[in-house]
Amino acid sequence: MSTMAAEGEDLVTPSPPTGPNTGPRHLLRTLLPAAAATLAAAAGALVAIGCFLGLYTRPTSDDWCAAWKARDLGVLGITADFYTTQNGRITNAFLSGLLYGGGPAGTKILPTLITVSLTAALVLLGRRLLRALGHAPPLLALTACALALQALLYFAGTRSYQVLLWAPATISHTVPSVIGLWALLLALATVTHPRRAVRTAGLAGALLIGFALGTLSEPFALVSGLLAALTALLCLPRLRLATTWRPFTWCLLWCAGLACGLAVLYTSPGARWRRAQQPQKPPLLSAGELRATFEDWLRMWDTVTGQWAYLAAAAAGLLLGLAATLRTPHPPPPPGARTGTGARTGAGAVAGAGAGAGRMTRAALLLLPLPVVILGSFAVAAGLRSGYGPTGWTYARTWTSFLLPMELALCGYGVLLGAWAGPRPAVRRPAAAAAATTAALCLTLAAMASLVPHLQQLTTTTVARSIAWDAQNTRIRAEAARGATDVGYRPLHIASLAEPFFTTDYDRDWVAACVSRWYGVDRIHRR
Repeated sequence: MSTMAAEGEDLVTPSPPTGPNTGPRHLLRTLLPAAAATLAAAAGALVAIGCFLGLYTRPTSDDWCAAWKARDLGVLGITADFYTTQNGRITNAFLSGLLYGGGPAGTKILPTLITVSLTAALVLLGRRLLRALGHAPPLLALTACALALQALLYFAGTRSYQVLLWAPATISHTVPSVIGLWALLLALATVTHPRRAVRTAGLAGALLIGFALGTLSEPFALVSGLLAALTALLCLPRLRLATTWRPFTWCLLWCAGLACGLAVLYTSPGARWRRAQQPQKPPLLSAGELRATFEDWLRMWDTVTGQWAYLAAAAAGLLLGLAATLRTPHPPPPPGARTGTGARTGAGAVAGAGAGAGRMTRAALLLLPLPVVILGSFAVAAGLRSGYGPTGWTYARTWTSFLLPMELALCGYGVLLGAWAGPRPAVRRPAAAAAATTAALCLTLAAMASLVPHLQQLTTTTVARSIAWDAQNTRIRAEAARGATDVGYRPLHIASLAEPFFTTDYDRDWVAACVSRWYGVDRIHRR
């Protein structure tokens, strides 16, 4: 009997606990920072190369027109020109005047300014999310996640040069996303601020920034307006997600600013002139146009879903969630507690929203990115078809307006998964958490590696064009200095952008006309 009792005790007696510096838990504590550092180095290298390529950008297509107008007309002059003769995008013109007014240096440093601003915004936004979930934000993992999202945004698509390096496209479609994220941070910082003056300034900022974005980028205005409208509905006090009307008011003013900006743009003389140049088309809401727009939308998503690397956004978010969970001290569950109790720690709130909100309201908040991305991308497809015709959906530089929200949604879901599932494996099954960390790291690194060939080709093309462009620029300036009024120009194409002689009718060749104005000659001919 004593022997059987001893054997029984051996069966129920737990093994000695693993020390804090040994065993699987120590491995996990070492693995997560190492994984974050590895991802930060890999993604940071890709983004750094993109910034470095900014030094090799040279004018093409719309660059030529913006450059001579900013030089000859000044910032206010180019703004008035856009409003009266081009497209009505006054904020777009104002930023172009600032960028091109200082010569070529502005376009060369713009990619670096974009990446630094976007990285800072993503890190600050991630800190707020993790703190709302009750976790201590790991700076290294936040930075790695921000860099990975940017590498995917710039290089996973089909128009990398236009998304990051070509200034007219970045001003219209990449910069608005950066401004939008900083506006979101402004809202989070001011809506609940105890000082009334700060809250009032935040509301005024929502109206003014919304107006500026409405005259900067129509695609981003549509997507951000949809997001603000849906968020406003969820922030109604009766739904208990927000306890005051302040979030609803902020979203309402944001939408009002966007609407006013779009109205100014649409009614401008430049926009009316641009619409007059287009042939008559069926109404956008007609059955045929809606069907065609839906087909364009499917083509866009067929291209996006064909790029598996976007899944790395969710994997990077999972790494961030696990890293934040491990960094946050979690007390061991009490004896006899249910297995699901530990997993609830830190993930019971939804981004710091009101704890008294109903289950359906919190579920709607979690699912909010889905209608924003789906309906927002359809609105972008409709706008492209209206402005550019049947081939408008191929203008992938405009997809940034919904691709960044898509990446943020994937990353956010990964963070929530890591915050929900992290505590229990970190305490009870560290080996499982280590396996999940390794799998997520491998996926993100594989995605970064898949972008390398495309980036290598982009580097070769950009640098080679800059060398040829510099040589041609020196020759043309020398000929113009000797009094030549008709100089030879060899088109230097890049990234499917227009160059002089894109049409056989010289009178309709607006690129050649802008090149002539830039060099101060009467006309150019093909060399």
